[in-house]
Amino acid sequence: MTKSELIDAMAARSQLTKARAELVVNCVFEAMTEALQRGEGIEIRGFGSFTVRPYKAYSGRNPRTGAPVPVPPKRLPFFKVGKELKELVNNSRLTHATITGGDDKDDD
Repeated sequence: MTKSELIDAMAARSQLTKARAELVVNCVFEAMTEALQRGEGIEIRGFGSFTVRPYKAYSGRNPRTGAPVPVPPKRLPFFKVGKELKELVNNSRLTHATITGGDDKDDD
């Protein structure tokens, strides 16, 4: 689902116009982004939580030349799925056989 599809779905499920739904979606994303920039976590019960994880500097490698490349330390957003969402996705998913046309074995 893209951002525009999310806006369309929100407008269709509510009494909001697409313009209002877009404003709401943008406000939510901005608030979440600002919280993560401040290093704060975001917890949406039943859905999941967003945190910022620090990563140390390390020496990477240029895949073309093989030369070492220093990678600076950074902070990246991390999402951990909530229990309810995980259960909903797993209970409603199509079987592997339906998706691939093969047998119904999990790849896990």
